[in-house]
Amino acid sequence: FIHGARLREINTYISNGAGVAVNDLDNDGDLDLVFASVDGQSTILWNEGGLRFTPETLDARFTRGVAAVDVDGDGWTDIVFTHRGLEPPSFWRNVGSNSRAPRFERHTLPGVDHYAYAMAWGDLNGDGVLDLVTGSYGAELKQHGILRPENELKAGVVLYLQKHGVWESHRLDERAETLSIAILDLTDDGRPEIWAANDFALEDKVWTYHEGQWKEIRPFDQTSHSTMTIEWGDIDNSGRLALFTTDMNPYDTSPRNLARWLPVINHLGEYRAPGDVQIMANVLLLPGRDGRWSNQAVARGVDASGWSWAAKFGDLDQDGYLDLYVVNGMIAADLFGHLPNGELVEENQAYRNQGDGRFAAVPHWRLNSSASGRGMTMADLDGDGDLDIVVNNLRSFAQIFENQLCTGESIQVDLTWSHSPNPHAVGAQVTLYTHRGAYRRDVRASGGYLSGDPTRLHFGFPAGTRLDALEVQWPDGAISTLQKPTPNRRIHIVREQPEIAYGATK
Repeated sequence: FIHGARLREINTYISNGAGVAVNDLDNDGDLDLVFASVDGQSTILWNEGGLRFTPETLDARFTRGVAAVDVDGDGWTDIVFTHRGLEPPSFWRNVGSNSRAPRFERHTLPGVDHYAYAMAWGDLNGDGVLDLVTGSYGAELKQHGILRPENELKAGVVLYLQKHGVWESHRLDERAETLSIAILDLTDDGRPEIWAANDFALEDKVWTYHEGQWKEIRPFDQTSHSTMTIEWGDIDNSGRLALFTTDMNPYDTSPRNLARWLPVINHLGEYRAPGDVQIMANVLLLPGRDGRWSNQAVARGVDASGWSWAAKFGDLDQDGYLDLYVVNGMIAADLFGHLPNGELVEENQAYRNQGDGRFAAVPHWRLNSSASGRGMTMADLDGDGDLDIVVNNLRSFAQIFENQLCTGESIQVDLTWSHSPNPHAVGAQVTLYTHRGAYRRDVRASGGYLSGDPTRLHFGFPAGTRLDALEVQWPDGAISTLQKPTPNRRIHIVREQPEIAYGATK
């Protein structure tokens, strides 16, 4: 696969790379890919089936983050990019043509005018329409002449509420070093919070909606120091989410490897302030009875995965438990001038869930690429029922890892909310009940480091598992249930108003 940043000269913030999004762009049932590119044009890979793809160049240049999301609610998945430099997000509307070219037309998002590095999509005010949150990256803005980003009116973390095609902006914070944004319910009140993950000494920020306004809260006992990505999932099938963030912490603690890391460890140590809740390590947060989240990354084996960027939970071996994949590497002459080409070469890390929410590295899965990955996501790209992995690399071509573990069974779920401006039901929660326990998945359109997740959900489970029911909690709180779903199928659940219709395809 030909996409990826191929740079003759890499500076520190270009080396942050770009993301990848996956979703069905032409409504043919196959999941297509969209690659952002920090050094050229972006690329769509149209899925022809059987891991065969047809590339199409999109005239969206110097892009960072990407989401494949139905912005205007017309049933066709659009594309939104964030960009290098001093630009707001760009919106590529899917015109819904039966032919592929030209399928996407560039349009504006009226009112969306702040600089953006990271973004996230979700319904934040309960009106059924998808809203947008963006965050700028102050360190990069300085390279473009904005020496005090906190005084720049177009910088910061910004909430855009979509109202009749116009976007109403609310700046939540003028300071931002934002690498990832998550929209999810952290307080168990049925409403989503906004979580902006920040690089360097700036702490992560969380806002909740209270008494008519967004207020900052501090629900975590620890956070990563330089949070690269936010990922979440039910890792122990308890019905509760675990929250995972990546940072810089070497997985190899041999003297030789620590010598490679020593200059950067000393450099970053200068930023630590007394009483800071940030630690230079991955963090795995689980909820407590007091409503706060505590870090259990060390006890569960995922605190140190290298110089880590994107991370994703997914049941790769289809045993009923979410596994974890993390991509690694860094190129920066100012930090690694003592290494060849100024590059910290590291292997991506795959972790298998041991069945209790604890993880163990599985190098024999052969996912240990050292191509300096940045954006990454998981999806069933070849239609065989298991999750494949796609990575947007910095130094080399993009990679697709075809899942050949050949274990377990699965079902996949597509939701359609008819006559809704949120037709793919972003924000819905789906639970599969089995005789082995309950498996939870959330529908989201964006997530992780600069990347976009498919709205199609994957549930893996051991062969012979009895499937009792599939329950959908729609974004408005309505519940629908499908009894005894058939394994090894893709299930399409259509919600009419107010009726629910079901269909199933292989």
